Amino acid sequence: MNARSDIEKFWNRFLSSNPDYSTNTIPPHYYFCDNKKDADECADLVVKDIKKATATSLWYFEQHNEVSPKAGNLAIVTDWIGNPKAIIKTTKIDHVAFNQITAEFAEIEGEGDKSLKYWKEVHQAYYEREMENYSDEFNENMIIVCEHFRRICSEV
Repeated sequence: MNARSDIEKFWNRFLSSNPDYSTNTIPPHYYFCDNKKDADECADLVVKDIKKATATSLWYFEQHNEVSPKAGNLAIVTDWIGNPKAIIKTTKIDHVAFNQITAEFAEIEGEGDKSLKYWKEVHQAYYEREMENYSDEFNENMIIVCEHFRRICSEV
């Protein structure tokens, strides 16, 4: 079975018990992070309702010509290999400079020990990795798209 058909089956099972969403098309699906270990851990944190936010650099959306998320958007969170794990709904978007991220946001994002210190270390390293093949460099004033979400379904 391929990941796409697994996504469709997951979505259809969700729709069967959530008919209010029946007018929606299959939402985009993705994993968090840039490696298997972290992607699988983050998916698990979403399933456990611990991870309730994510932080993508505005640079990423601009560099890849992608539309920033908006409140009300749905998405299917997968593990690294594409297995669907949860459906999330974006509740709020804030654009915040990296150096203005709060301890409260770090805790809501739910990764590691949930501290701001941990958040800054791993996210700076992540942003540096995503920029390394471009002529841009990380800086503390770069804008981060802080996406708050709620899990509306997991592994149905």
